Amino acid sequence: MNFEVPLPSTTHSLLLRFPFIRRIAGLAVTITLLGSRLNAATAISPDDAQLQYTGRIDFSNRTAPGLSWSASSVAANFTGTSVAVVLDDANGSNSFNAFIDGDLDHPVVLHLSKGEKTYAVADNLSGENHQLLLTKRTEGVYGETQFRGLVLADKAHLLSPPPRLPHKMEIFGDSITCGMGNEAPDGAPDNNSREENSFLTYGAIAARDLHAELHLVSQSGIGIMVSWFDFIMPQFYDQLSAVGNNDTQWDFSQWTPEVVVINLFQNDKWLVDREKKLTPLPTDEERIKAYLNFVKTIRGKYPKAQIICALGSMDATEKGSKWPGYITAAVEQMKKKNPGEKIDTLFFEFTGYGAHPRVRHQQANAAKLTAFIREKMGW
Repeated sequence: MNFEVPLPSTTHSLLLRFPFIRRIAGLAVTITLLGSRLNAATAISPDDAQLQYTGRIDFSNRTAPGLSWSASSVAANFTGTSVAVVLDDANGSNSFNAFIDGDLDHPVVLHLSKGEKTYAVADNLSGENHQLLLTKRTEGVYGETQFRGLVLADKAHLLSPPPRLPHKMEIFGDSITCGMGNEAPDGAPDNNSREENSFLTYGAIAARDLHAELHLVSQSGIGIMVSWFDFIMPQFYDQLSAVGNNDTQWDFSQWTPEVVVINLFQNDKWLVDREKKLTPLPTDEERIKAYLNFVKTIRGKYPKAQIICALGSMDATEKGSKWPGYITAAVEQMKKKNPGEKIDTLFFEFTGYGAHPRVRHQQANAAKLTAFIREKMGW
């Protein structure tokens, strides 16, 4: 279900002057300004303690938290018959999923316009209590979205937030992890931001199956040694903001995952072997060392986490590829130095599909990752 129906608004005072767009049989109908509904709304500030945020979110301005990473989310329990979200998008390129009452199969998809807008999510709800989950579909390359709050029905209010999930998982990855093109038809281009949905990536699906909070630290095109742009994951992994290579710093003490998945080297494979972008070309030993150094960096941040060094399911894991072997060699070196090292490898088989994984491929990878983590962690 796709909605592109921002209600015109630039300030919270104006928010209260516009009614919701009624949702009837899955269609958005005409916006109508009704004098009888003026001021019949309750504005919820982004700094309300009943809101629950997940992800690397920039709270430098508590009244306009910045969401830039894929799968960043805001959750709320509320009363009343309607809910809208207020979002201020930097470029008009981001998209979000909005789920009501735990119906994860039927999101309201919000394709954002540039600037601050109010987006209707649901109207004509029963008068009982309800749940909202808002998740960022798109990655940081499309810019930051500031969350400016909620608009509920007249006299409605927030309830206590949902309980935090019992586990925590973080993934460092590239376009496969972001979900680039995962909702595109087979054979279609992969670069339409509206067809990128982090909620249906292998990591997000696995996290839900495992009841784990998820942080996705990923960008399409990124590598460990070389990327399709001028920065690499070792320069990007520690940022608070996902918008390009910047000087923001994530505080690793804020949130500590129990499981870390690293799914990188696909872009290195293309750019080194096919595009010859590094001169001189790195030796096998140098490739192993580059991977090993990054894993050691992550280990330094999370001394107790289970690390899963993954790869796939694109052609870096095709038959005869050397790239899984580089990862295996790096992991073996770490285990040789420390036999108790909590680190393993997991490779998603290449399906033969030449483009980015579609949802069905992501689901298959999720099933494999979920089973692996359950066995390893006992979740």
